[in-house]
Amino acid sequence: MSENVSLHPHIDLEAEKKEILRRYRTLLRSLKGTLEKGDKLIIRKAFDLAVEMHKDMRRKSGEPYIYHPIAVAQIVVDEIGLGPTAVVCALLHDVVEDTDVTLEDIKAMFGDKVMQIIDGLTKISGVIIDENSSIQAENFRKMLLTLSDDVRVILIKLADRLHNMRTLDSMAREKQLKIASETSFLYAPLAHRLGLYSVKTELEDLSLKFKEPDVYNMLESKLAATQKERNRYINKFSLPIINLLTEKGFVFNIKGRVKSINSIWEKMKKQNIPFEEVYDVFAIRIIVDPENPEDEKSQCFSIFSSLTDLYQSNRFRTRDWITTPRANGYESLHTTLLGPEGKWVEVQIRSVRMDDVAEKGYAAHWKYKDKENAKESALDEWIRKIREVLESADTNALDFVDDVKLQLFSEEIFTFTPKGELKRLPNGATALDFAYEIHTKIGDTCIGAKVNNKLVALSHKLRSGDQVEILTSSKQTPKEEWLSFAITARAKTKVKEFIRDFKKKKAKEGIEIFEKKMQQLKVENNEYNRSKIIRHYNFPNETELLYRLAIKAVDIADLKKYVVTSSDGVSSLIFPRKEVKQFEKVVTEIRGKQDALMLDEKQKNLKYKLSDCCHPIKGDDVFGFVTEEGIIIHRTNCTHGLKLMSNFGSRIVKAKWIANEKISFLAGIMITGTDEIGIVNNITKIISDEYNVNMRSISFDTDEGLFEGKISVYVFDTNHLDALIKKLKKVPGVINAYRMDSN
Repeated sequence: MSENVSLHPHIDLEAEKKEILRRYRTLLRSLKGTLEKGDKLIIRKAFDLAVEMHKDMRRKSGEPYIYHPIAVAQIVVDEIGLGPTAVVCALLHDVVEDTDVTLEDIKAMFGDKVMQIIDGLTKISGVIIDENSSIQAENFRKMLLTLSDDVRVILIKLADRLHNMRTLDSMAREKQLKIASETSFLYAPLAHRLGLYSVKTELEDLSLKFKEPDVYNMLESKLAATQKERNRYINKFSLPIINLLTEKGFVFNIKGRVKSINSIWEKMKKQNIPFEEVYDVFAIRIIVDPENPEDEKSQCFSIFSSLTDLYQSNRFRTRDWITTPRANGYESLHTTLLGPEGKWVEVQIRSVRMDDVAEKGYAAHWKYKDKENAKESALDEWIRKIREVLESADTNALDFVDDVKLQLFSEEIFTFTPKGELKRLPNGATALDFAYEIHTKIGDTCIGAKVNNKLVALSHKLRSGDQVEILTSSKQTPKEEWLSFAITARAKTKVKEFIRDFKKKKAKEGIEIFEKKMQQLKVENNEYNRSKIIRHYNFPNETELLYRLAIKAVDIADLKKYVVTSSDGVSSLIFPRKEVKQFEKVVTEIRGKQDALMLDEKQKNLKYKLSDCCHPIKGDDVFGFVTEEGIIIHRTNCTHGLKLMSNFGSRIVKAKWIANEKISFLAGIMITGTDEIGIVNNITKIISDEYNVNMRSISFDTDEGLFEGKISVYVFDTNHLDALIKKLKKVPGVINAYRMDSN
């Protein structure tokens, strides 16, 4: 988004030129030590071109547009650790898209490699899509395609997204929601998988800041208020460790790390606890620097042993990511120790190299790769898996995003073949996923598995440490129902490929059947009639129709009632007309010129519906999602809504409550507590009598003296609901009460 300079006559252009040069020199200083002969010249050439091409452009904030590419280049160097080529590409990343410079011009001035990376960074334009497609999903898919060529494309794109998020304040609210949702849905998980911990953390925090500003500000202020107390405790906890490790001759650095705001919020929601009960708000990191790099692992374990002599450890919260690194290359030893005043403290132990990889991710991974002389790393393996998914030409973009996201987000489990070979799989993976992980042929012919010598079904979910033996049969072939429990992108892709090929073969058998049926109907077998039949059955294509005929899942002889013969003896198929509006027309009608939706009971002519997944009520921050039937209203923190905003940004409209009348909305309340006599009566009495609230449903389950209750009530707005929940928490025996996010 840019504006012409003339719109800002009060701007001091000379001062801006000096500031641009100052930022450029800062960038060059950051590259000191990595520049080779000729690098400085080519970076200056890229800088000059970017300045010239963006000279009349300004960001929404009013500042010169060139600030943005320079900032992206700075992130690429300082926070990701890339070199001169990436800096050139970062400086030029918007030039082809936003100006008259072409990819051929870039190739002529900077060579093939820079041109390829810039091409990968250039957004898709002019893509023809239908209403079920997603420009964002297609963009994401195209971006991951560049993994086959140069991973720097994705790293620069992440730097670009990070700077956009840092400067999102100047954008309109609906734009903030779309961009923040897309960031938390796609880009933060991608940064995590590529090992960019600090980038991932900041992207998540900034997404929360713009999606739920009240939550973010509340947690930020609570962290600030407890900072001094936290620092005092870190010093008190760390001093004995420093003394002990110094005495034992370790060369190390120790520092405290505060848990990210988003992580704190996720833990509060998951465990349904207030900020004060999140015990691991901070962690201690010990970074050892051994004289001999080969000693780093042994020194990490030696430090761990020393710490457990000093403080009691929680064996259930000890994680060894050194022996078995995470897929993103992350190596560290985690433990939780009981410190002074009975507080649990998470401690991370790692070497300088491990810390570099943990912070800089993929770039650092490549820096150390040649020194390791190891076999394919877990990160390389993940990229190989993504390439396999990309090679499946028929994969729908949204299915692809879902498959990749699952592998981006999921925690890993570690499983083994009978020969002891390690297989990494996402959490929730089944025996079927394991079979395809070994080989496609093994997956296609598997009939069951032995897990730890016990016979199990293909749908059996595996756990870390399981030893898995796959049983096969030459008569077995993949089944469509396998897709209901296949988890990995590889397994899903291979099953879909087999089914697609199988349907194509079967469809050939259906051709003769179709021709005979059309003859019986006395209707001409032409493309027009075939397309009408396909639409009538809502089949996606002709192959599906012919396949269904071949397996006798449909019989078009039933269409006889739709055959109409004209006076000249020509028979045609006439189906009842379906009123279908063009989707684009519906979007235009609903969005209008204002791109806004007011929620008011009086607006009977405006078709909108409150979402069943998050049950928004007056007072919630909401948005509208345009469908052919009207607008569906979601809360901005709705999990399903997040996916919609991420993938279908063009179908989002602003929405806000304006009704003054008392309108009732359905909301769910979860109550937990001790099963005391009369407690249910006390709860319902408050709801019905004191607050005069109508209940739609109520259910209570008890187990060993504890109860869990779910109540659906009609309330006027969020204030009404919050007051009711506050009152319910005061009922003797109630441990907690909170709003349920979904039905």
